[in-house]
Parts: sequence; C-alpha cells; structure tokens
Amino acid sequence: MATTPIEPELITNPSRNARIEQLRLLAELMDGQFRLPGTNVEFGLDAIIGLVPGIGDLVCGALSLWLIREARSLGAPKWLIAKMLWNVGVEVTVGAIPIVGDLFDVAWKANRKNIELLRRHFASRSQV
Repeated sequence: MATTPIEPELITNPSRNARIEQLRLLAELMDGQFRLPGTNVEFGLDAIIGLVPGIGDLVCGALSLWLIREARSLGAPKWLIAKMLWNVGVEVTVGAIPIVGDLFDVAWKANRKNIELLRRHFASRSQV
C-alpha cells in the first residue's frame, strides 16, 4: 500500500502551510468551483462575476490582488510577486474584452496559477 508523502513545508512551517491552503481554497472558488455538465471544463466565480460588463473584471482583479498581497505577507519574494502580478494582469486585460475575455477567464485561471507558484516556491525552500 502506497503512502502519501508529507509535504516538507508542512513539517517546517505548519502555519504558513495552513494559510496557503486557505488561499488555495479561495483560488479554487474563483477559478474552478464548478464544472460544465458532461465536460471537463471548470470555471469559478471569476468567470461568472466577469460577465458583468466593466465592473466584473475589476472586482475579480481586486480579489486576485488581495491573494497576491497575502502571498507577500507570507514572505513571497519580489520576483514571485512579479510573476503573480503578470498572471493577474493578463487575465484582467484580456478578460475586459467582451465574450472573448469571458472565455479566456475560464481557460487562464490566474488564481490557480498563482497559488501553485506560491506552493512550489515554499516547498522548494523547505528542502534546502
């Protein structure tokens, strides 16, 4: 029987790991909470709120920026924050285009990308 390996970050900093998990859950709500029936297409509140012209993308962008602020408070370095800002910038910019932007929001999933970057960063640091 295979066992699940314990993530090194969990051992070295359980409070940081718990906070990242909370952020991951929020990112999942924003980017992948729902699935189109009969498909593998996942979407979240980001795609739904983004349907509201103009303000929808701003609201979602603000939530994404809050996630990035939380990453910074956890100690994420500036280069990682820059990558995260790029992901959100692309999503907000392209997301502002009617119809095409809404489809792009479903595919890009900036929040998921950013949380994965954050998790990988801290997991690799704990192995050093």
